[in-house]
Parts: sequence; C-alpha cells; structure tokens
Amino acid sequence: MKLKNKNVLITGGLGFIGSNLAIKLVELGANVTVLDSLIPEYGGVLQNVETVKDKIKINFSDVRDKFSIKYLIKNQDFLFNLAGQTSHMDSMTNPFQDLEINAKAQLSILEACRAHNPDIKIVFASTRQLYGKPQYLPVDENHPIIPVDVNGINKMSGENYHLLYNNVYGIKTSVLRLTNTYGPRLRIKDARQTFLGIWIRNVIEDKPFLIFGDGLQVRDYNYVDDVVDAFILCALSEKTNGHIYNLGDSNPINLKETASILIEENRKGTYEMIPFPEDRKSIDIGDFYANFDKISQDLGWYPKTSFREGIRETLAYYKQNMADYI
Repeated sequence: MKLKNKNVLITGGLGFIGSNLAIKLVELGANVTVLDSLIPEYGGVLQNVETVKDKIKINFSDVRDKFSIKYLIKNQDFLFNLAGQTSHMDSMTNPFQDLEINAKAQLSILEACRAHNPDIKIVFASTRQLYGKPQYLPVDENHPIIPVDVNGINKMSGENYHLLYNNVYGIKTSVLRLTNTYGPRLRIKDARQTFLGIWIRNVIEDKPFLIFGDGLQVRDYNYVDDVVDAFILCALSEKTNGHIYNLGDSNPINLKETASILIEENRKGTYEMIPFPEDRKSIDIGDFYANFDKISQDLGWYPKTSFREGIRETLAYYKQNMADYI
C-alpha cells in the first residue's frame, strides 16, 4: 500500500470524518498527525481516536494559527484538509467566524504549503450545500453553484483557493463534495453536523425526534467508511489533481423512510412532524441527491454500505459509547 510509512496530516483530525480517516490510515501503516482545535461546537473529541491514541501525534491547534500550520506542514506527504465550520445555521448567525475558518484559514494553509512543502498532495473536504437548491437531479459537478447560506459561499471560496493553487502553483489538490455522511463518531449532541446526529441520539434515548415539513424531502447518505475510502483513493491518484468529485448514493430515500429505518433498526422510537421553522425554511434545499459517476469512472469508487447496514453499525456504536458523546 502506497501509504505505508508516509507522513500524513489531518486537519480536523479529532472530528467525525477526520478521526475515522486517522484510524484507517494507522491500519495502512501511515505516520499520522492530527490537528484539532477542540472547539466544542465542531465535533472534535479525544474519545474519537481512543483506539489509536498511542499510534498518532495529536496537535491541539487551530487552522487559523498560521504559525502552527507552517510548522506542521513541513515534511508531510499528504494533507487531508477536513477542518471546517460545518453548521449552516451557525454560519448565518456568526458569518465572520465561518469566513475565518472556511475561507481565510484555507488560504493560509495553501500559502504554507507553497512556501514550505510544494510537493504535498492535498484532499479538501467540501460540501454539496454549495449547489443550493437543485435545478435538476441527480446533481452532477457541472450543476450551477448557488449557495443558500454563508457556509456554502465560504466553502466555495475554500474550494477555489485549492484549485487555484493546483493550477497556478502546481500544488497537487483534489476536492470531495460530501453529502450526508453518518456513522460512528458523528456528533450527536445536536444537528450541527447533520440532522441524523440528533435523530440518532433521541431514538436511543427513546425521545421523539422532529421531521420538518412533510417528510418527503429526498436525501442521499454515505456511511463514513465509504467516505474514508474516497479520501484515500483521491490522495493516491494523480488523476484527481485539480478535480472536484461528488460523493453520493444511488438509492436516495425521503426523510420519512429514513426515520422508519432508524426506528426499525433501533427496535423502538417515534418522531413528530412539525412545520419548518422560518430560519430553517429559508435555507432548506428541498430534494437532493448527487451524481457520483465521475469518481466512479476515475477511481472505481462507489458506496458499499447500505443505509440500513450503516445505521445498524452506528446505533451499535452509540449504545456502547453514548456517554462520551452527549
């Protein structure tokens, strides 16, 4: 495996996807450093890397600290750039912090790479949110970019910085636009990462969870192990340099179906249908599912885990580790 003995830095490495990626990279023999600010709202917790804590280096820092980034970026073969503010609602209430983390800090990271490690390969985590309300389905990478919130605009800027540095400075960079990722180590305190987080917590605690609107909004979901595979495939391929890839699933389901599967696999639970709160209605994107043909054709990636299988694994993890996540 090409990652054996390679030096790898993961920003946001104590968060949901970053920690799962770190665990997989350790299994593949990489030398892993994770950077995380442990800002309470962003999902990073030490428990996420408990199983590999003696096999990785942990740096408690912030991607906005350009001096720390300058130091950490040296001698790294790969950078998985996952640190970010992910809450759409938080981006609307605190837009300047979102700007600092999702745009300005990304430029600082790339400048550090240009100055101190121009041979590094970067995979940047972006979001399907920047497409806005779909004009057609499934949404491919050529769909117009019309963000409905500040988060989408800043993530778009982060993407464009990465692609610019690839095209102008030759810093090898690829972008993954993620859809609703779920699985072990997901933030379940609230809905800051995805609504599935609070649904999972409530159903385990035998509390009703809320569905906004009529529940017929369609979504696609990716289990975190499949997403980790996509990051690694992107990192190891020269073909991905300068390219954007959607992730997604070919079996999208609506929110009512999502809720039913969650309840069935938990063997108990209830939900309540309520009208959309006005602050959420204004940024809701309606139905969304992505076309991921491009990454399938270039890298052979496709989601291997069905939603039912993934939810079963996720529920089992939290029933065993709930106290560490609430």
